[in-house]
Amino acid sequence: NSLFGMEVNSFKSGEDDYPIMVRLQDKYRYDEDAMMNQLITFRDQTNGRIQQVPISAVATAENSTTFSAVKRKDQTRLITISSNVLETYNPNEVVAEIQGALEAYELPEDMTLKFTGQQEDQEKEMAFLSTALMIAVFLIFLILVAQFNSALTPFIIVGSVVLSLIGVFLGLVIFQMDFVIIMTMIGIISLAGVVVNNAIVLIDYTKLIMDRKRAELGLAENAKLPIPELIECMVDGGKKRLRPVVLTAITTVLGLIPLAIGLNIDFISLLTEYDPNIYVGGDNVMFWGPMSWTVIFGLTFATFLTLVIVPVMYYLKTRFAYKLAGDRELHI
Repeated sequence: NSLFGMEVNSFKSGEDDYPIMVRLQDKYRYDEDAMMNQLITFRDQTNGRIQQVPISAVATAENSTTFSAVKRKDQTRLITISSNVLETYNPNEVVAEIQGALEAYELPEDMTLKFTGQQEDQEKEMAFLSTALMIAVFLIFLILVAQFNSALTPFIIVGSVVLSLIGVFLGLVIFQMDFVIIMTMIGIISLAGVVVNNAIVLIDYTKLIMDRKRAELGLAENAKLPIPELIECMVDGGKKRLRPVVLTAITTVLGLIPLAIGLNIDFISLLTEYDPNIYVGGDNVMFWGPMSWTVIFGLTFATFLTLVIVPVMYYLKTRFAYKLAGDRELHI
């Protein structure tokens, strides 16, 4: 108590409490003789009486340099070096530069170097969300296999997820946006369930046109179509599904733009004072913005490529099935 003081009361100001401490003046607190003369109170084991002796009676003082505290993790000594990053810099880029600078530094054999804190948390979050993405794509694939009764068609549909990932990274690079681990990955996972809808609609309608063409030509249900008619079905399916696919993407993108730019409307003031108090930005855009832009970039890029690549891939897959089937009936 002589050194660090003792709390005797507290002072309340608003919602904050401030402790009132009683301690010696600095000239006495940091005086070595005064500290060594501090009394130690103990009970004498021989007679049971309370005794007091100065610290100098049982200890001596020496000036030396040592650690103020020893930190351990998993029973191993560690030294933590931490720093904040300026607002204009990306923490991941700064860490990458530090890692590059430390590659040429040789550590002693009994020392190891590890990046923890925010960097370690990001690695764990990235691993978890990457696993979640793989599970989501796998479940989508299983559902598509059951729906189309085929193993090749689902690969074509799931390929649109890869196209959306290309769009996401291109958008982030072009507009120089940061890859926010949590929200960007959540956007990618949600994007996987959205972009496959366009490919499903396109392929399902193309199969319907192919069935109608077989009926028109008087062919069996799973018979081969002549190549010109097959190409015609692919082109017709793309034309007929162009408007629904594009409109679906446009409505989704337009619905996410207010969330991406942080459009705020105060409906309470709109109803009471007839002033919506509209403004763009705020704290919410820092949280929801990366997820929204991820979906916007990926969906926009994948939608237009899906209209071209998916019919071409489905056409090649059908031609490949024709060659494998020979004179047998097809099941595609």
